[in-house]
Amino acid sequence: MKTKDFFACGLALALLRLVTAFLYIQHATAKFWQWPVSMTDGHGSVALFSMMGAAGVLELVGGALLLLGLFVRPVAFILCGQMAVAYLFIHTPSAGWHTLLTPQLNHGELAVLYCFIFLFLFVAGGGWLALDNQRKSKQVLADF
Repeated sequence: MKTKDFFACGLALALLRLVTAFLYIQHATAKFWQWPVSMTDGHGSVALFSMMGAAGVLELVGGALLLLGLFVRPVAFILCGQMAVAYLFIHTPSAGWHTLLTPQLNHGELAVLYCFIFLFLFVAGGGWLALDNQRKSKQVLADF
């Protein structure tokens, strides 16, 4: 691979991680603080010890870790699973199982996209600007 292509791929991967994390955190803020929109139609925040509350905690903590680039692979794996569960057990049953392969009908497009972006981050890592890169370089120096 050419050096120019290598750096472009690392930068594109970092941008994908940063933008995805920023947008994912907004799902949590919408659940807990009703910002930038309310996920409860103005009826206050979701209960912390509910399925939506657990999803919000994963979105907030996982999104923050991805934004920083810490533990990218394990966090992305967990969030990929969260989005698969959301699609299969929230979006699809609410519109009927006949919509399993048509996410536009069950409003699950974002869940599917997030699921596969997180799967990609699990495989590819965090790219440039990830704090995991700093941890790895210190670990290599410690082993040397």
